[in-house]
Amino acid sequence: MKRAKPGDIVSIEYRGVLENGEIFESTAEIGPLEFTLGTGSVMPAFEMALVGMSAGESSDIVLQPKEGYGERQSELLQTIDRNVFGKDADLKIGQILSLKMEKEGKTHQVPATVIELAATSVTLDYNHPLAGHTLTYKVTLKKIEQSSEPMPIVTGPADGSALS
Repeated sequence: MKRAKPGDIVSIEYRGVLENGEIFESTAEIGPLEFTLGTGSVMPAFEMALVGMSAGESSDIVLQPKEGYGERQSELLQTIDRNVFGKDADLKIGQILSLKMEKEGKTHQVPATVIELAATSVTLDYNHPLAGHTLTYKVTLKKIEQSSEPMPIVTGPADGSALS
């Protein structure tokens, strides 16, 4: 029986579930995710859990925060003057804003979640929404396309890469 190895192109279906049972991501609507194992296109711990699986096999892959989107960092909370958004801004708690930030001389678009609204200020959270959560992926390996050249799997630190 064929087993997935680094360098193989795999096709998976999955459902991502939080500790409270909430589904945060699923391939049910978009169809299977296809990628090459070992290229770092998904989180390294997720890739490594797929190595050795066979087509048709299902597994629960549990990622601790450090293996997924990292721990929540209090330094990624920022309170700013509400006037920055203009007087007509209709801000709501939980709203995700796309803001421009400068880092090392380059401008980047970054998401920030509104977590608190006051009369004169807005508190934003720049942590990834899944940071600090243990993530369970209920995965079924649908297809393996064998490679002719095995490759080493990328095992660098989790960088918050999304699965898709």
